[in-house]
Amino acid sequence: MGFFDFLGAIEPYSEKPGPVRRLNQRHRVLIQPLAREIAGARVLDLAAHDGRWAYAFAGAGAASVVGIEGRAELIARFAKFPDARLRARVTLREGDIFEGMEAALAAGERYDVVGVLGILYHVMDHFRLFRLVRAFGPRLILVDGDFALAKNAMIQLMRESTSNPLNSIAQLAGQDRALIGIPSAKAMEMMADALGFRCDWLDWSHVPEDQRGSLADYYRAQGKCRASCILRPL
Repeated sequence: MGFFDFLGAIEPYSEKPGPVRRLNQRHRVLIQPLAREIAGARVLDLAAHDGRWAYAFAGAGAASVVGIEGRAELIARFAKFPDARLRARVTLREGDIFEGMEAALAAGERYDVVGVLGILYHVMDHFRLFRLVRAFGPRLILVDGDFALAKNAMIQLMRESTSNPLNSIAQLAGQDRALIGIPSAKAMEMMADALGFRCDWLDWSHVPEDQRGSLADYYRAQGKCRASCILRPL
């Protein structure tokens, strides 16, 4: 049994079991160990997709969760999530995450926990993103995404199709390929330090090898590797 098992009855997750299995495994590493810190917290979830991680934050006891997502069709899927009690704690806003954060700050909003899950390697303005996040005054920032396997502090530029709902939204009207940057782990640590955060990396090595089938990107040895870290104020 896993937290995200309910997704197996909702399209497109119902089409194959792999994504649900993967989400459950990620939930065990990313959310469950932080449940005590999430409980009662005000949470901001950036690039919330269909609200799955916002729902997971609510399931871990968050008092309220605001998610910002650029694709309206993904937000619409959230209404199919089964627990009305958890859904009631979640507000999903449509729009660009940078514009959404700036509007939230202008409105005086503050958050205890911020989720940067699966978006860091789909943007170009990484330092701007974390500067805005810092302005909310969080005590914990959870980051999960792809990192370039380079020893130096760098950001690798690439392009990706905006038609894929798992990729970047268009940065310009009519754009079919967005420009993105994949930071190295050292770049993540340098940005965190510059903004007054300690960066602690999560350990994925404890996942048994026979259970890593849907998590292969966390164990890559070349190019880029998915990883997770927690930022806390120094």
